[in-house]
Amino acid sequence: MAFPTAILSRAWVVPMQVEYINPFIKSLANVFETMLDCKPSLGEISLNHERVPKHSVSGVIGLSGKAKGTVVLSLSEEVALKAASTLLMIEATELDEEVIDAVGELTNMLAGGAKAELEQYELSVSLPNVVLGQDHDICFPPGVTPIHIPFETAWGSLSVEVALAEV
Repeated sequence: MAFPTAILSRAWVVPMQVEYINPFIKSLANVFETMLDCKPSLGEISLNHERVPKHSVSGVIGLSGKAKGTVVLSLSEEVALKAASTLLMIEATELDEEVIDAVGELTNMLAGGAKAELEQYELSVSLPNVVLGQDHDICFPPGVTPIHIPFETAWGSLSVEVALAEV
């Protein structure tokens, strides 16, 4: 899935560079297509001034190195259940420990894939945490407004929130 930089750079003007965002878009597409056989479609990228993820299930990972930040994989409950069912080859019907672990692993794969394309920042990836509940708050690094990257899939909507800045 190709995402031309020109399209992304026209979508918003922020101090965070578009080079930071493209690896996360590519990584999400790769993870969903290869691991889940589910093709995501990119929506309109925007700033997330509210700092509240759009969905009720969020995998959260910190990044540190020559840049620091936070990445959030935000899923609707339906997408989380379907993704966990596909990844684990089970029938997930509730947000139990297996689903939470699957969301954490998907978040880890997302961050790891992006990290590989951002090697000049020598990033380390923290262990994932999963937060449940509508309208939960995520603390992003001070002074960095997260970028909201929405996707649609056959299973429903999801998004990636990225706040990353050089140190």
